[in-house]
Amino acid sequence: MSGTAGSAGDGNRRYDVIVVGARCAGAPTAMLLARLGHRVLLVDRATFPSDTISTHLIHPPGLAALQRWGLLEKVVATGCPPIDTYAFDLGALAIAGSPAGEGFDASRAPRRTVLDKILVDAAAESGAEVREGFTVDGLLDDGTAVTGIKGHAKDGGRSVDEAGVVVGADGIHSSVARATGAADYAGKPKINAYYYAYWAGLPMDGTYEAYDRGDCAFAAWPTNEDLTMVVCGWPMRDFEAKRGDVEGNYHATLARAPAFAERVAQATRAERIVGTAIPNYFRKPYGPGWVLVGDAGYLKDPITAQGIQDAFQDAERCAQALDDVLAGRRSFDDAMGGAQKARDDQVTSMYEFTAQFATMEPPPPEMRDMLLAVSRSPAACDEFVRVTAGMTPPEEFFGHMQERMDHRMPDAA
Repeated sequence: MSGTAGSAGDGNRRYDVIVVGARCAGAPTAMLLARLGHRVLLVDRATFPSDTISTHLIHPPGLAALQRWGLLEKVVATGCPPIDTYAFDLGALAIAGSPAGEGFDASRAPRRTVLDKILVDAAAESGAEVREGFTVDGLLDDGTAVTGIKGHAKDGGRSVDEAGVVVGADGIHSSVARATGAADYAGKPKINAYYYAYWAGLPMDGTYEAYDRGDCAFAAWPTNEDLTMVVCGWPMRDFEAKRGDVEGNYHATLARAPAFAERVAQATRAERIVGTAIPNYFRKPYGPGWVLVGDAGYLKDPITAQGIQDAFQDAERCAQALDDVLAGRRSFDDAMGGAQKARDDQVTSMYEFTAQFATMEPPPPEMRDMLLAVSRSPAACDEFVRVTAGMTPPEEFFGHMQERMDHRMPDAA
């Protein structure tokens, strides 16, 4: 940690909570705390609207959060189309089903230029002070706990701000996590590198399509402005060999499904190809005077596109726990320790499922037989899709399928 807390005579501004990072985790955290009556400062080095690398996809649990916050209609009004079918082409078999659940028949995939602006505006409208284009230079501490931040605006103006709690919602490279030495656990190395671009003239008819070819995978789904996002992934072992010709390898990956590649050939790429590879980790999400939320505290391979709804759910957990602390109902360690346990209990099975799914390796015979059985049952297809959408726990689904196979139960219609 760096910096020292100043006295009131220094003109420091005082908040209940300062949130660093104003995208899918930080803006909702600030919004919810402000709605609960707390004095909140939300800062981000970006200005909005602006883009960021993302899967875009919001499964029904994420849409349910937007509905609870009164923001779903604003997102839908931007024109991101509903996605009512998830279709997985696994080469030897195909699984297609509906992601319906949580009161929704479809998912949505808004551009982050659209979604993040809605979230930041909602935080401001709820009473949070929002500073865009503001860089945090360091945390303040009193020798025992984090007590605030110091930073500067794009025009060079500097400020020092104090708070009872500083929330790091600043993603994988979180400055708050780094400054506080937040400990990682249950980590896994980067599994795949992913590159995506937006395409015009590539209609998807409400379908999320995913293709697994063993040594590579790709997927496509519709977003705003009649564009389709097409993302390709290949294992990290091939990263160095392929990074020198990203575009060529992107199209070589699509060519593994010739019919889809032909559709892309008839379309027009609207923007440049961008990409990333991310590690998998949990971080202890709290310590004296600080909290981590969203990707700053937990991250996994994007192949199951859970990031946005994870951030939303983490924001709700964090805001409720901090409200308990600020209202004096619970101690900080009790409330935040409970939030950490709740997070880990909710996401660990999906974390492990995602890592396994992301390896792209052929499944063992038992799993292959199970997936074949799934592909033959429309009901099981729907339930498999609900697993990938983060609604049905993987162990529950696969345990049920194993029971059916063990007892030679007939496929559901």
